[in-house]
Amino acid sequence: MGKALRIIPVLDLKGGEVVRAEKGQRDRYKPIMTPLSASSDTVAVAEGLRTLHPFGTFYIADLDAIGGRAPNNAALARLRAMPEAPELWVDAGIAEEEALAAALTEPTFCPVLGSESQRDDLLLRRFCGHPDLILSLDFFADGFRGPASILDEPALWPQRVIVMTLAKVGSAAGPDFARLQEIKAKAGNHRSVIAAGGVRNENDIRALSSLGVAAALVATSLHDGTLTPQQLVSLGT
Repeated sequence: MGKALRIIPVLDLKGGEVVRAEKGQRDRYKPIMTPLSASSDTVAVAEGLRTLHPFGTFYIADLDAIGGRAPNNAALARLRAMPEAPELWVDAGIAEEEALAAALTEPTFCPVLGSESQRDDLLLRRFCGHPDLILSLDFFADGFRGPASILDEPALWPQRVIVMTLAKVGSAAGPDFARLQEIKAKAGNHRSVIAAGGVRNENDIRALSSLGVAAALVATSLHDGTLTPQQLVSLGT
């Protein structure tokens, strides 16, 4: 299968708790119900995910911050205070230089610059060389969301690029293989491409790995048990 693909669990935060994503329709997201945790408390869900595998990284979508409301800073602080503190990849809707510069100084914290939150490509031009910056190319049901130059100019992309297909998030419909192949070709061999949306099972992970995808953001298949602890070990994640 080649180099092992990393599986990174997703925590979608809204109102201080973890919610279950539903095809990018954020107004429909409800507090998560999962066999891995007795509640939708952020740390409880993260600890539940770690009963499957000792995940060292979590991806956080701060849906309140992305929507222009107060960020879930308290929940993030509690995650960072966990034993064996995870690295956090956080999309908090950053669109200002001061906020991004500050986030890039935080230890064990990698800010995710979501294309949907950008008015132009200036932040990306300024910070694309920073090793901790992650770009999320955000695709909704109606297509790419963000300034066209961000999608059209791979020279602006940092070392890690998420292909976020929101219409597939929580859908168990399978990854967007065609789009991932397209972005992978544009990204070149020196960038890591990360899949997000629709990952169902071990076969999908192996198919993504064969495309040269470096990591996958996963939630539903972990909570539903279609990716088991044994499979996570066998995949070498």
